[in-house]
Amino acid sequence: EDVEVPSRRVLITGATGLLGRAVFKEFNENNWNTVGCGYRRAQPRFEHVNLLDSIAVHDIIHDFQPHVIVHCAAERRPDVVEGQPDAASQLNVAASANLAKEAAGVRAFLIYISTDYVFDGTSPPYKETDVPNPLNLYGKTKLEGEKAVLENNEDTAVLRIPVLYGEVERLEESAVTVMFDKVQFSNKSANMDHWQQRFPTNVKDVAAVCRQLAEKRMLDPSIKGTFHWSGNEQMTKYEMACAIADAFNLPSSHLRPITDSPVVGALRPKNAQLDCSKLEMLGIGQRTPFRAGIRESLWPFLVDKRWRQTVFH
Repeated sequence: EDVEVPSRRVLITGATGLLGRAVFKEFNENNWNTVGCGYRRAQPRFEHVNLLDSIAVHDIIHDFQPHVIVHCAAERRPDVVEGQPDAASQLNVAASANLAKEAAGVRAFLIYISTDYVFDGTSPPYKETDVPNPLNLYGKTKLEGEKAVLENNEDTAVLRIPVLYGEVERLEESAVTVMFDKVQFSNKSANMDHWQQRFPTNVKDVAAVCRQLAEKRMLDPSIKGTFHWSGNEQMTKYEMACAIADAFNLPSSHLRPITDSPVVGALRPKNAQLDCSKLEMLGIGQRTPFRAGIRESLWPFLVDKRWRQTVFH
């Protein structure tokens, strides 16, 4: 029998990544005809598309004719960007500019995912109208990407978000979840950054914001420009690690707070808190409490499953 295919079409880049998977799921479960594309990990679930191949990008967009494109694909690891600036610029800037042009060609609404790292972290919280001043090359490439998409397609939304966590395939997928091993193996002390103020944000919440933004936009063409979304619990990595320990009833006395600014790797802003009131005033938003979200995300990676009875029942 005929399966009803939803009439609203959305294309998601980077659908194999931490954020992209959540965005794909959110649209797919809310009556959108959803196509995801990826590169290294694409098959069998997603279309295999190299975003640096302009012909491949043109073809998928013209074949599918999406109403909305959510551009999640990026090189988002600041230290990797410093080491591979050309490759990062190709993906974060050139591919984004091309995607915006192709989106304009089919009159698709593009949501470009950007970062709080466009700000230097000296005078938070940051509104969308505040002047960016990225400290590291990652922030610079994402800011150049913002400018490139807005220049090539005025019907674009730039969505800046902070550090993400969620249902990971491996702990290293998120700067938040990667701490879990240090938390669990309490037989050796672990130094944790207690200098940089972060706002850990669940990918499910960002996905919901993307869908709400897309649906509002279908009704109101004035929905475009720059927006901010973020969790609202301020924590250093040390405080996140302690909250993770607390969520699983694990000891945290082996975790050591380091209050000096880090000396290795790409420069990080001290506090790039995002002001989210613009989206909130549109009635858009969703926030999962950190302890609940992190418990759900990390539960499969808990080494000692004997806790199952005591913690969860």
